[in-house]
Amino acid sequence: MTSDDKQLGPAGLPYRPCAGIVLVNADGLVFAGLRIDSAAEAWQMPQGGIDKGETAREAALRELGEEIGVAPAMVEVLAESADWIYYDLPEELLGKVWKGKYGGQKQKWFLLRFNGTDADIDIQTEHPEFKRWQWTTKEELVEKIVPFKRAVYEQIVAEFRDHLA
Repeated sequence: MTSDDKQLGPAGLPYRPCAGIVLVNADGLVFAGLRIDSAAEAWQMPQGGIDKGETAREAALRELGEEIGVAPAMVEVLAESADWIYYDLPEELLGKVWKGKYGGQKQKWFLLRFNGTDADIDIQTEHPEFKRWQWTTKEELVEKIVPFKRAVYEQIVAEFRDHLA
């Protein structure tokens, strides 16, 4: 769902502001990481909360370093999602993630061209989020994502399709 005026999600909880990153390499393939905190095959693109006083773009560049060790100098911002994209947490996760404060996320997505090499990617960061990573096609990415985020990924892939393999 897109809109920037939606205030409350499931159980009357607010949405967590978040920045997401579609990181593409020279071949138009997308970075995907396998989450470290899930027993299931939970792949996702880098993303994270927007801190108070921080723009969504600043958050995206910060999260890139925090999650995969990539410095802003190694990327070029190609595009930004036209609107905020929302998703609701499934009922079984409400009250369990983000200390129970949010019912879902409102996300601003950024398409970034990665100008480094695979050796520049380091998922063994201070607070690791991924146990493995790979470059993937947009179709494989959407197929591997957890079901409750699939609509978001389909929307982002469609919006940025001209830049993806």
